[in-house]
Amino acid sequence: MGKFRMSLTILRILGVLYADPHREHYGLEIARAANVSNGALYPALERLTRAGYLTSALEDIDEAVEGRRKRRYYQLTSEGRALAEAELKDAPRLPGRLVLG
Repeated sequence: MGKFRMSLTILRILGVLYADPHREHYGLEIARAANVSNGALYPALERLTRAGYLTSALEDIDEAVEGRRKRRYYQLTSEGRALAEAELKDAPRLPGRLVLG
């Protein structure tokens, strides 16, 4: 995986995903829970995905039937879970958010 530059945005995202690591999460849900803007969220998710810490998949729905656009879902890989655990143990509280319960 190599060296990965950690930021507050990435820590918040990892905190949300690590809270329920086996579930897929979509962007807006992550942004709200992590209290980050979409402008910061999607570049961070892309970096985490390219680095191998997340998987992502576009849902398979008929947008006309569902009445909404397709969502991209993200989930931690085993490497991502290890990264989250290592990084979050040193930063158990973020400003205004509990990261690990």
